[in-house]
Amino acid sequence: MKPLFVYSEAYRIGMAGLEKLHPFDINKYSSIHARLLSEGIILAEDVISPPPVTDEQLRLVHTQEFMAGLEDAKTVARFLEASWVAMFPMAVVESYVLKPLRYATGGTIVACRQAMQRKGLVINLGGGFHHAKPFQGEGFCVFADMPIAISVLRKEKLVKRVLVIDLDVHQGNGTALCCAKDDDTYTFSMHQEDLYPIPKEKSTLDVSLSVGTNDEEYLSLLEKHLPKLLDEARAELVIYQAGCDPIKGDPLANLAMSAKGIQSRDRYVIESCRERNIPVAMTLGGGYSKDAWLIQFQSIRELVTH
Repeated sequence: MKPLFVYSEAYRIGMAGLEKLHPFDINKYSSIHARLLSEGIILAEDVISPPPVTDEQLRLVHTQEFMAGLEDAKTVARFLEASWVAMFPMAVVESYVLKPLRYATGGTIVACRQAMQRKGLVINLGGGFHHAKPFQGEGFCVFADMPIAISVLRKEKLVKRVLVIDLDVHQGNGTALCCAKDDDTYTFSMHQEDLYPIPKEKSTLDVSLSVGTNDEEYLSLLEKHLPKLLDEARAELVIYQAGCDPIKGDPLANLAMSAKGIQSRDRYVIESCRERNIPVAMTLGGGYSKDAWLIQFQSIRELVTH
């Protein structure tokens, strides 16, 4: 079945241009969406616009302390590691920072729900906020979108067993912590060893990578571990965090993958799940090089057209 996409222009953060000071290119999502449309790879009807995550849904994972922190601009600034956010009134922070992140989190919920209903691949052109913890945000992440989506789908009785495959270069510490006591959720993270976050949380399976890991080394490790984990997890849904920051030259990491390597990685994950008839909800995660959006676009194009 043709992949479905989830995206909204409401994902875009705007803070009087100061958002450009942040290492993350918030235009990445919109650039990928625009290119997919302009090249005719997807049509407007292939894209679902999600509603924002609700406070009730947030409380399925996040604590009351966390929810109270969302009312304080300094706290939000700390979660995002963006001190300039604290300069703005809370009403502005809510409208131009938190609201977009609520929509992107809602996008992950919709992607997971649609993946289960369609029994195929659904791609959220955003999300993957894997550093957010029950009691705090960190590492540019505010809402724990993937654990929230799992909790929402469980409440809706759409899924029980879930596997989170996190191939962002940074360990998915927040996801691991959120799911640590959940026997029906497996968490798998392949990440650079000597890199934020330090110390790391414990995933169901962590695979540490050394500086300079290239395509061949990376894909060999993925092919070694992923099939066994897929069989062990017996997942009804895979959530794939497809961060592209393992790319060589990413300013916040030190691996050495190529754009072709990222394409091979993504294709291997999706095909491994398809072989087992496991639906996949894909989120885009990190990527901080100037052409991160293009690398992810090219990989998504390969998934859709081949």
